[in-house]
Amino acid sequence: MQFLRDQLDKIGTHFHKGGKLEPLYPVYEMHDTILFTPGEVTGKASHVRDGIDQKRMMITVVMALMPCVLWAMYNTGFQAAHAIGQGASPWDGWQTWLYEALGEALGFGYARSSVLGCMFLGALYFLPVFAVVGLAGAVVEVTFAVIRGHEVTEGFLVSWFLIALILPPTIPLWQAILGTVFGLVIGKEVFGGVGMNIWNPALVARAFLFFAYPAEISGDAVWTAAVAGGTVDGFSGATWLAQAAVGGVATLNAQSDLFWDAIWGFIPGSMGETSVVACLLGAGVLLVTRIGSYRTMLGVVVGTVVMSYGLNAIGSDSNPMFSLPFWWHMVLGGWAFGTVFMATDPVSSSFSEIGKWIYGFSIGVLVVLVRVVNPAYPEGMMLAILFMNMFAPLIDHFVVQANIKRRKARYESA
Repeated sequence: MQFLRDQLDKIGTHFHKGGKLEPLYPVYEMHDTILFTPGEVTGKASHVRDGIDQKRMMITVVMALMPCVLWAMYNTGFQAAHAIGQGASPWDGWQTWLYEALGEALGFGYARSSVLGCMFLGALYFLPVFAVVGLAGAVVEVTFAVIRGHEVTEGFLVSWFLIALILPPTIPLWQAILGTVFGLVIGKEVFGGVGMNIWNPALVARAFLFFAYPAEISGDAVWTAAVAGGTVDGFSGATWLAQAAVGGVATLNAQSDLFWDAIWGFIPGSMGETSVVACLLGAGVLLVTRIGSYRTMLGVVVGTVVMSYGLNAIGSDSNPMFSLPFWWHMVLGGWAFGTVFMATDPVSSSFSEIGKWIYGFSIGVLVVLVRVVNPAYPEGMMLAILFMNMFAPLIDHFVVQANIKRRKARYESA
């Protein structure tokens, strides 16, 4: 490590002030910070000492996302093997060609019982998306860092993972690149960069792709790496939420194993969003390390339960989604992933303790409203979080003002 440190210091002379490569200092500083803890410390007692910094925080979130990453690779291959086993054809892409070329030599096959085979096939779809999202995001981050003359922060690490995980496995790579650039530029950089953004950049990227290219995000043959045909239309067509919007809760209850499959994640969907268990493991990491707020997460839970019970009580003869109980809302779609990793974003969410409860509760209420009242768009978690991102500063403003008034009244009465 000392050798690496010496080499970085030697190269760094060209990037520091007065060096030939001074404009590219953010590029050098990015690699230096990732490999080593910054050597500069605060000279005066202007901050409370704490063991956490931005790099540790972001790496902790990435660690919390690893169960979702592993499941994204496994379930993508699992769903493809399931569909192919039911009569579908393999997806006509280079991934399938490579899988078939190496699968026989490695002993893999289109069998759901083959864990390594599912992981291998799923990785062929997830890793290219992950790579192009990371490359596109790095270009955006470095470009704006050079233009502004500041360091490249670790904030993109989380956005990198989130964007890749909320995309379907068969999305064209150029769309993944375009969505990443749009999400980072419009969702973050136009506001000044990390810590200044109003919206969650990953959700901005997903929203852009959803409305710009709906066929690739929500159309047929998008949820599995297999071509629908014969008896497998359900695997690559409407999601379970979309089917519930037509047939109601009876459609879901008719599938005896669906509820537990949804909890474990054995259902089609965006690559990293399907497993409630993987999201709960990530939530445990965020809560133990105090990176994620339990107030926000519980607020979403309470809001979902309250709104679901309210709509269940009202009922509707024309809209079957009114009868959907809260537990189905929680295990289908992106509810669990959004609650754990999106709603708790420290930049775009509320920062006050009471504000976190209000913010999370409002997301829970809105996601149920969007899913139920607008059955043409049965997901809702993305829009609910983006909508509340805009109101998070307003919530904190009223909470802070209320605290000021209460303390002022206490002081005047003393």
